[in-house]
Amino acid sequence: MDPIAQLLAERACRRLLLDLVRRLDLDEPGSVAELFTEDGVWTWPEGDRLVKGRAALRAHFGSRPADRHARRLMADVRVEVTSPDTARATSYFTTYRMDPAPGPAPVGIGHYEDTLHRTPDGSWLLAARTLRLPCDRPTPRL
Repeated sequence: MDPIAQLLAERACRRLLLDLVRRLDLDEPGSVAELFTEDGVWTWPEGDRLVKGRAALRAHFGSRPADRHARRLMADVRVEVTSPDTARATSYFTTYRMDPAPGPAPVGIGHYEDTLHRTPDGSWLLAARTLRLPCDRPTPRL
């Protein structure tokens, strides 16, 4: 793959992952569904949770209470372009959450494993996201 094309693909994928965090924290959480392919999947293996498809993702993230506030810090976003139309990424996160009554902070640390696909129009979307926690315990429902 041409080095410039690879660099541009890595940059587009990284931006997509950062846009997802912004939508969860500052915009409309249900809108993260638009960053996934139609059959995109978000998995929490430690709790046997799986949300599949844009409609299910929109419903899942859009159902958060309006008074729940969270901020996610992402670091070490590493994108590996595996072909002109596919990429994998790993990124580390810490989630801080403030409900009406303050809870423990942070409420989650771990990393995401992502699979991304380029669409026919050249943009990138998430095909799959898996949340991994270092302690192999279920993540609290955020």
